[in-house]
Amino acid sequence: YVHGALLDSHVSVIGWLICNMFFSDRQQKDAKLRATIDARLTESGEKERLKEELRAKLIECGWRDNLKTYCKEVIQQKGLEHITVEELVAEITPRGRATVPSEVKSELLKKIREFLATN
Repeated sequence: YVHGALLDSHVSVIGWLICNMFFSDRQQKDAKLRATIDARLTESGEKERLKEELRAKLIECGWRDNLKTYCKEVIQQKGLEHITVEELVAEITPRGRATVPSEVKSELLKKIREFLATN
């Protein structure tokens, strides 16, 4: 048992060292800040409200339809039997992120900042 506990503590130390080798202090602080902001948004219910608003904006601007069309193209190219949902998501995610209109991103960021300033 003592050997197991010692091994566990070494594994924890090794994990910590690896984490620190690959992630700078800035990245760790950024991750903590993102987690804190996410918790505040979630606990207040603001995250869900913002998600619904974002969903509506993306539909309104045609982003959703464009991505849906791209999904169909990818499925036709690869064949329905030859692509998994995970592969499809991996294929369309970069395009989806890259094609969100900058106005939509800016508006969402502004609302998050306003929320943080008042809560």
